[in-house]
Amino acid sequence: MQPTQETRHPLDPDPVRSTKAPAVFGLGLAGAVAGLFVGGIVPATIALLLARQARREAYASGGYLTGRDWIRRGERLAWIGIMLCLVTVVIAIVIGILDWTGGVQDYAPGVD
Repeated sequence: MQPTQETRHPLDPDPVRSTKAPAVFGLGLAGAVAGLFVGGIVPATIALLLARQARREAYASGGYLTGRDWIRRGERLAWIGIMLCLVTVVIAIVIGILDWTGGVQDYAPGVD
């Protein structure tokens, strides 16, 4: 018995990695690295928008655009970057409120 080999139509394109996939990964990585410095939100947001476009193009291509793993990893890194930005903003707000209120009250030594 010979192994059956699925033949492709000659006009079918070759599967190729989406050019947006590495861009999504790179922007997501930049967003995650710069997440603690609130500027990381910009590349993270761009990565998420670009990932949405890349997913649409990959779906429309009928499976001839690859790079799904790169897109998924880039999205995860972008969300990590956004969360780090939010944590930084919340910590800055808490520090600002504590500074504005005068911080912790210092009582006299004989006060319980």
